[in-house]
Amino acid sequence: MILAMTAPVRGNSFSKGMKLHAVADSLRSEIAGGTLPVGARLPTEPELANIYQVGINTVRRAVALLVEEGIVDRRQGSGTYVLDVPANHAPGASARSVGVLVPSTSYFYPRIITGIERAFSAQSVNVLLASSEYRPDLERKHIRRFLDSGVQGLVLVPNLHLLDDPQAHVDSLRDLPVPYVLTERRPQRPAPDDPTNFVVTDHAAGVHTAIRHLVQLGHRRIGYLGRIRTGTASPIADGFARACAQLDLRPAPEAIVRREVWSTAEIAEYARICRTHEITAVFCHGDRDAASLLVQARALGLEVPRDLALITYDDEVADLGDPPLTAVAPPKEAVGAVSADLLLKLLDDPGAPAHRVELLPRLVVRASCGAQVAVELAASR
Repeated sequence: MILAMTAPVRGNSFSKGMKLHAVADSLRSEIAGGTLPVGARLPTEPELANIYQVGINTVRRAVALLVEEGIVDRRQGSGTYVLDVPANHAPGASARSVGVLVPSTSYFYPRIITGIERAFSAQSVNVLLASSEYRPDLERKHIRRFLDSGVQGLVLVPNLHLLDDPQAHVDSLRDLPVPYVLTERRPQRPAPDDPTNFVVTDHAAGVHTAIRHLVQLGHRRIGYLGRIRTGTASPIADGFARACAQLDLRPAPEAIVRREVWSTAEIAEYARICRTHEITAVFCHGDRDAASLLVQARALGLEVPRDLALITYDDEVADLGDPPLTAVAPPKEAVGAVSADLLLKLLDDPGAPAHRVELLPRLVVRASCGAQVAVELAASR
């Protein structure tokens, strides 16, 4: 059974409304596709809750929507049975379905998913959503399941950063029998005529904007607290190196550190490095590590932004800091919406030229870099 949400949803990754409609859409697709034919009994509510990894109340409300639409009927003491095929899913109807595969349903991706779903919903396209959980083997299984379910197209966020030969994987996707668009991923070593359609954030441009902002504030000794083995780690690290070169900066190598995971002790040691080497500003990837650095810097007597300015990348929880963190904010919903619109264009016109779309992030200036404080003081005079 292909599900609209095939991986556990932890915390508040999706709003209740998104979960509700995802479950309802999946059930409609199962009924339309014949997996649950007219007369069939639906799995019990606890079974559906386990399949979709949502609460019983979410399942109950999703089934209630189908009852209101006349698609299913609840029979006391017997179960819930399929009465009819959804009108916009019936044979000969124009409704289409697409598969959307993301590595995770938390942190970076919920807003991308929101953009995708809104764009497809506006065109009455059914969305089947799955998470690979950062597992390439599960990614392949989900793609096969999507194709077996009859989707007409795919929006994919493949785990290229976990593969030995990411370009070979991108090349292999050309064998897919349906149009597809890569989202927040691009070919690593493409030929000049690589036909892959992709929509990405220009992460390097966002980093450049952040570093230029720090330089304009007078900072010359800028550190980088980064990550490795994430989908955006390499372009952000490359963007930092390029920005320093283009802005004629010579950052202290001791303060350029990347790790797969940062522990509290490691961030505390990094804060000591900043104090020892007189680093006046740090660019962090991403928000939680920046928030931790803020705490550790204060423990050493460094005040943010007076002694150490901070800018983070992601802007997921940056505004919750004390002081709030200046952040590079990728246009996540727009990336999702443009990806969906591009796939719709390919479905309508298979001969359309390949699109390589880059969207610029924006810098959200808050108090952690000192600029917002200066603006507020100037405005009060």
